[in-house]
Amino acid sequence: MPIAHQPSETGGERTEIPVNPVLTREPVTVPRFAFPDGELDADVAYQVVHDELMLDGNARLNLATFVTTWAEPQAQQLMSESFDKNMIDKDEYPRTADLEQRCVRMLADLWRAPDPATAIGCSTTGSSEACMLGGLALKRRWQKARRASGQPTDRPNIVMGANVQVCWDKFANFFEVEPRLVPMDGRRLHLGAAEAVAACDENTIGVVAVLGSTFDGSFEPVEEICTALDDLQARTGVDVPVHVDGASGAMVAPFCDPDLLWDFRLPRVASINTSGHKFGLVYPGVGWVLWRDTGALPEELVFRVNYLGGEMPTFALNFSRPGGQVIAQYYNFLRLGREGYRRVQQTCRDVAIDLAVKIAEMGPFRLLTDGSQLPVFAFVLEGELPYSVFDVSAGLREAGWLVPAYTFPPHREDIAALRIVVRNGFSHDLAELLLDDLRRVLERLEKQTAPQRGRESASFSHGTSPRPDLG
Repeated sequence: MPIAHQPSETGGERTEIPVNPVLTREPVTVPRFAFPDGELDADVAYQVVHDELMLDGNARLNLATFVTTWAEPQAQQLMSESFDKNMIDKDEYPRTADLEQRCVRMLADLWRAPDPATAIGCSTTGSSEACMLGGLALKRRWQKARRASGQPTDRPNIVMGANVQVCWDKFANFFEVEPRLVPMDGRRLHLGAAEAVAACDENTIGVVAVLGSTFDGSFEPVEEICTALDDLQARTGVDVPVHVDGASGAMVAPFCDPDLLWDFRLPRVASINTSGHKFGLVYPGVGWVLWRDTGALPEELVFRVNYLGGEMPTFALNFSRPGGQVIAQYYNFLRLGREGYRRVQQTCRDVAIDLAVKIAEMGPFRLLTDGSQLPVFAFVLEGELPYSVFDVSAGLREAGWLVPAYTFPPHREDIAALRIVVRNGFSHDLAELLLDDLRRVLERLEKQTAPQRGRESASFSHGTSPRPDLG
């Protein structure tokens, strides 16, 4: 039964919602799953919805999500002033459209495109759509090159680590591309250069390198992967481009690791995506995808639409969507600049590293990562213990903290880990409060005789995916 459908006392679903009697003169109920016959007063309708939403978790204490949960009042005001603006209607809202293009130019400069003035890109509803567009461009470029040389185009594949977001599974499924998932092996918990090249052949449309794995926050070695693919081309003539899925890391590395080579400085990097609503510091949902130049985006993917009085190019998958997130992104770029973003992201990293060290010092935990790349770290339990990571997660949830517990993909399914994402707004003080609650949870769990949740226990009923969408 879906979690939103709470059973009634008689075992069925509650089909009506009672309205607070203070708000109405007569007892009133509203249907839960059907249109009401009549109207409700606006304040009453608001209160019904507001009261139900109180049962959601506290977003600021959600250490599972990468998505922004705090923004300045000025950014919120700009977004509220733009709720009615349709991003796609560029003829009616030309200033919003111009802000989008300014953001594209700014990101092209940030990611070291050869000529930011000619780099091409757009906003999207998030990284998933951006990844679809990046992958689709890779496929069309490969098809075009194959047709030009008289070779078949019926067996495209794409190479990526088993740690990629589920959106890449969707891309491969939707656009009929064979996904070649390189499994984790031993201490290698993401894609390696040698393993990527070994999976490539003449039908490979591209390699996806992840700058910030959702499983443990680690950066994949983009420069090493590109160098290995350069060698592959020199030996075999097979030319495989790289798409960098920088959903999180593309808004961290440029500020905190400016000398790290992962971006358009590497000629083999054809496209990059990021989530503006993750470490771009905007409320959901907005993403970005950029290509190094116009040659990296096949012309046939650009549609020129005559819409509401003007012709405009579009290559996003979605059409109508709100403009407020793009406006808030531009506000953040102006408000913070390079130094402001560096300070915010470095603070997150400092909190993550400090918190990881203190958790490791507690005794039962071993770090898989330490927060020194993305401000994200994963850790596991060691030894024979009367509790599991799933018990720890459940215990923290009772205190309001949402810390996910999950198993890793095939070949390392033996790893069951906890993961913490440190975002803007999660301070050293909040980290200390989390540590206090974690100590209390461990003290209580030590009194158990056996794990109550997880694969160690027959009572486990969470339902886990081998590669969950953890973003």
